[in-house]
Amino acid sequence: MSDLGALLRKAREQRGYSLDDIQEFTKIRKRYLEAIETGDYKVLPGSFYVRAFVKTYAETVGLDAEEVLRLYQKELPKSASSEIGHVEVRNIQPKRRSVQHNDRWGKVAVSLLMWAFPILIAAVIYIYYSNTKDSNPDELGTPPPITSETGTPTPSVSLTPTPTPSPTPTPTPSPTVTMELTETKQGKQYYSITSGTGHKLQIDISGYVWVGVYPGTVAKGKGLLNKTVTDKEVPATFSYPLDQQLFVNIGRADRAVISIDGVTVDDGDKPGPVRIVFTPTTGESNAQ
Repeated sequence: MSDLGALLRKAREQRGYSLDDIQEFTKIRKRYLEAIETGDYKVLPGSFYVRAFVKTYAETVGLDAEEVLRLYQKELPKSASSEIGHVEVRNIQPKRRSVQHNDRWGKVAVSLLMWAFPILIAAVIYIYYSNTKDSNPDELGTPPPITSETGTPTPSVSLTPTPTPSPTPTPTPSPTVTMELTETKQGKQYYSITSGTGHKLQIDISGYVWVGVYPGTVAKGKGLLNKTVTDKEVPATFSYPLDQQLFVNIGRADRAVISIDGVTVDDGDKPGPVRIVFTPTTGESNAQ
C-alpha cells in the first residue's frame, strides 16, 4: 500500500465509511478506489484521471485535496502534467487570434464614432434652425391684448373632502430562533433549537464539496441529501423543514454556510469536515 493510499484509507475509516460508501458519494468505481489505496494506478483509465479521482476521494473524506496533491505529487504518475500541458498549448493560439480580431473591430468602431458624432451635431443644429424659420413670427412675438375686462381671477373653492388615511396595521414580530450548543462528542456538535415554530434549515454551498443530511443523529441510507456538489453546480442552496432531529455532515466547512431561519450557525469555517446534529425543542414561551 502506498503512503497516499494509506492516508486516504485512514481518513475513510476514521469517518466510518466503507469503499461502497465512497463509491456512492463520488460515483467512482470501487475497483478504482481500491487501486488508489494500494497505489496500483495502472488500473485507472488514464494518468489524467488519477489526480482527479484522488482529489475527489480526499475531499469526500474531509481532507484538503490541494494539499494532498502537493505532498504526494512525486507518487502520482508524472504523465498527467504533460497531458494537461498539451491541452493548454492547443487552446492558446485561437485565443490570440480572437483578441487580435476584436482589436481591429474596436479601432474601426472608434473611428466611425469619431466621424459620426460631428455629423449628428450638425444635423441637430440644421433641424433646429429650420423649425425656427418656419414658425409664424406673429404667433411668437405678439402678446395678448389688454382689455378692461381683464381682471384678477377669483380662486375657486374645492368642496372635495380629504380622505382619511386608513391606519397601517402593525406587523406582529415573529419569534427569534435561539440556538444553544449543548455538547460536543465524537466529532459532532449538538445544537438545541428553541423559540418559535416552523424552523427551516438551509445550507448554501460555494465550492466543490460532499454534503449529507439525515434524520436522526447518524448517517443512514441515502437520507434527505447525499451528494457531491461539483464546481459546475455552485452556488447551490438546499433547505429542509426543521420539524425533526437532523444530522448534517459536510466534507469542508469553509465551502458551506449553515443557517436556521436566516441565523448563521458557527461551523468553524475551516478546510475540514463538520458534523452537526440539530434538535428542535419547545421553549417556555410556546408552552404558555
